[in-house]
Amino acid sequence: MTWQNWSGSLTATPTQVAVPVDAAAAAEVLTRAGEQNRRVRPLGSGHSFSPIGAPTDVAVSLAALTGVGDIDPATGRVWVGAGTRLRDLNRGLQQRGRALPNLGDIDAQTIAGAVATGTHGTGLGLQGIAAAVTGVELATADGRVTRHAAGDGTFEAARINLGALGIVTALELETVPAFRLRAVEGPLPLDAVLADPRGFAASADHAEFFWFPHTDVASTRRNHRAGADEMGPLPAVQGWVQDELLANGAYAVVNRVGAAIPRLVPALNRLSAATLGERTYADVSHRVFCSPRRVRFVESEYAVPLEAVADVLGELRRWYDRTQAPVQFPVEVRFLAADDVWLSGAYGRDSAYIAVHQYHRGDVGDSFDVFERIVAEHDGRPHWGKQHTLDAARLAQVHPRWEDFVAVRNRLDPARVLASPHLDAILGP
Repeated sequence: MTWQNWSGSLTATPTQVAVPVDAAAAAEVLTRAGEQNRRVRPLGSGHSFSPIGAPTDVAVSLAALTGVGDIDPATGRVWVGAGTRLRDLNRGLQQRGRALPNLGDIDAQTIAGAVATGTHGTGLGLQGIAAAVTGVELATADGRVTRHAAGDGTFEAARINLGALGIVTALELETVPAFRLRAVEGPLPLDAVLADPRGFAASADHAEFFWFPHTDVASTRRNHRAGADEMGPLPAVQGWVQDELLANGAYAVVNRVGAAIPRLVPALNRLSAATLGERTYADVSHRVFCSPRRVRFVESEYAVPLEAVADVLGELRRWYDRTQAPVQFPVEVRFLAADDVWLSGAYGRDSAYIAVHQYHRGDVGDSFDVFERIVAEHDGRPHWGKQHTLDAARLAQVHPRWEDFVAVRNRLDPARVLASPHLDAILGP
């Protein structure tokens, strides 16, 4: 088989694909690979833009390790198969009257892949998906299958694990009662948002904004739990026009034009920003959080201290204006509360996650490099599933628990059965 990520920016050809039917079979794959001096990578959905999931030898599909278990009535926790797609998990929880407290805006990932790479969502009073993990079932290179919980010396590393500790075969998640969200979307002056980013982030349960380079407008999205029972979803036709015709269909045409004629990008961005009007609607949480993304792109994302977001965007804005860089996709800014997940971008600090994008057929040029130089001045921590160039030495400087994570890796996979060129670069060989 030929493996390709969602954006088409990465391809790989593994020499073998294993599809374990249970955790014991996954452990056997690792044991056999170790005996043969081979390298193993677990496969997610391919939604990472970094090579973190790219297989070079033995690829392990989690397609048979799916399903949502019974909710523990005392704790609200549930065990979920590692290969379960977020969209199936969301529906399964909804049927049980439960939900995850926070989600990102794409639901195609496997739960194990989303957790391993630090998929997060937004909400200044909330944390990323990995913070909802309360138990991890792990098949390790020595042939064991073990379950881990907080305080056992492995759990803290196994939440955002980069696929470097073993094959995660199941996860226990903390859920909340199912809830609805009232979405309020509309433009605001970018300067007004950046004048008080913390205030904006605190203005809703889940707040985020998009900013098209070469414009002065922030397209804001604020999701509220209050008032969500008082209204319904968008009419089907209106939702289709805005989410499919404009956000996907027409936007794909705009990006193709910009890729072909880069000098038109500033004008096209102003046109795109102008089409993002106001709307308010409500629905069950996962339908509001997640939306279809059919226009493909590449992405780099870093978490910085929340107080730094205005400085980062100000520097980016000046560079875009000075160079007229033909960057077509908007910059996305989301917010999270501090957490205790070792390799989380929000470890120990309230954070703004800033993501820069480019149309997959467009020229990234210097834009991602410039972005990385800017966030480096603010102790930026990369999203593990997005493009970045940081090596192990720099990552050790920005992640306070880096050496602790590496020590767990050394203990669980001393022979580096789960190594890859990308992991060698970011963790050390």
